[in-house]
Amino acid sequence: MSAFDHLMSGFAVALTWKSLLYCFIGCFWGTIVGVLPGLGPLAGMVLLLPLTFGLDPATGIIMLTGIFYGAMYGGSTTSILVRIPGEAASVVTCIDGYEMARQGRAGPALMIAAVGSFIGGTVSVLGLMLVTPPLAHVMLQIGPQVEVVLMLMAMCTIAFISGGSRLKTAAMIVLGLAVGTIGLDKLTGVPRFTFGNLGLADGLSFTALAIGLFGISEILINLEKSETIKAIQPKLKDLVPRWKDLKDSAPAVTRGTIIGFIFGIIPGVSHVVSTFVSYAIEKRFSKHPEEFGRGAIAGVAGPETANNATTGTAMIPLLGLGIPSIPATAILLSALVMKGVSPGPLLLTEHPEVFWGLVASMYVGNVVLLILNLPLVGLFVNLLRIPYGWLVPTILVISTIGVYSVSSNAADVWIMVVSGGIGYILRKFGYEMAPLLLALVLGDRLEEQFRTALTMSGGSYATFADYSSLLVIAVVVTLLLILQALAWTFGYSKSIADEAERT
Repeated sequence: MSAFDHLMSGFAVALTWKSLLYCFIGCFWGTIVGVLPGLGPLAGMVLLLPLTFGLDPATGIIMLTGIFYGAMYGGSTTSILVRIPGEAASVVTCIDGYEMARQGRAGPALMIAAVGSFIGGTVSVLGLMLVTPPLAHVMLQIGPQVEVVLMLMAMCTIAFISGGSRLKTAAMIVLGLAVGTIGLDKLTGVPRFTFGNLGLADGLSFTALAIGLFGISEILINLEKSETIKAIQPKLKDLVPRWKDLKDSAPAVTRGTIIGFIFGIIPGVSHVVSTFVSYAIEKRFSKHPEEFGRGAIAGVAGPETANNATTGTAMIPLLGLGIPSIPATAILLSALVMKGVSPGPLLLTEHPEVFWGLVASMYVGNVVLLILNLPLVGLFVNLLRIPYGWLVPTILVISTIGVYSVSSNAADVWIMVVSGGIGYILRKFGYEMAPLLLALVLGDRLEEQFRTALTMSGGSYATFADYSSLLVIAVVVTLLLILQALAWTFGYSKSIADEAERT
């Protein structure tokens, strides 16, 4: 079957009433968490993760992915109307977006941001559709030792370029790998770190840990900085941009799509990198660079397009290699594994309905978000008027019910509460939870492939330095160095990631 035939079979999955309903729920909730300052895609996905356990794999992943790219859309709303980024990648949009709003041009800024996001997101899905199948085919030809090398390189890259202290990031990766060893050894069946407690035989509940470390700790952090927000509210009739706005933003949208598409594969903070690089390029290519910072529409169009153009390519390592490059895709990996679906090269052959249904749903979801983010902008802005303290009890009740409903185990609720407190304390001391999540998700597979490779090589560690492993290392390192050099050339630095991650 051709890619077109596969895509049509994907639309047969994505256009069922059930898939459309959960795609809409994901997009709608994603937009809300993108609008509400301090939440963002990761917390939004974690909070609704328990809902996926009653769904089939395709529908569950469609909903979670809708939250992922929906939050990318929603983040621009608060950046433009309030000058508060909904999530880290929207920091740059604040610069010119809010200035446009102050000048009475919030409508065109929102419209161009939404259209640019739609174009960037759609092109990135096209890349996901075309790049993942051949990548998966290549992965089927390599051995477990190369998978080990790839996973280790992903962790090292995250530790090197993510926001915050590299030492603290590395510590969180080690902690995540350690927590992942709790439970029965999958190869020998020997209990590890269970201390005689049979309830720990299956390890710590990932859902409880994820909601505690990310959801509960995020709530506690945000309670410290809750405040009354006054937003600029544009009217629906003011959303139509002028011809000059379209003309000025078209090149920025084109360049932003290319930048986001390329940088989306970088592990760690790909969406943050792409937005800052896009903004720097637009300022450099502009005939009137002095307008940037004073309401230049290209300063909104480029970064917002680049931000959403990373969503599709960020999924390529997950679906083609089985390796999540950013925390949001780690949640997707966990959801699939819990459903008995292993992301990676076998996904396209063993569960084609999941892959192609997801691809088709992302096309549908981008259209849904374009509709949601324009006529309903007033509704989303009004959410900012709700005191954050009023939202907290509702979120906590939903989280508790969700965690308990997974296995009807009260111990999971306590794991959520304790991990939430630990996550809050660690974050207060500057430790980020995202590297811990990535390591926790990859830990089992890393250990399994590591031991398999050693078994196949008769215990020789030289297998991790054979020709195929060294070739993969050379190709990946070269690609990352080229992309990092481009980012540095246009003014991106690790300090920018640090600042963005603190928003």
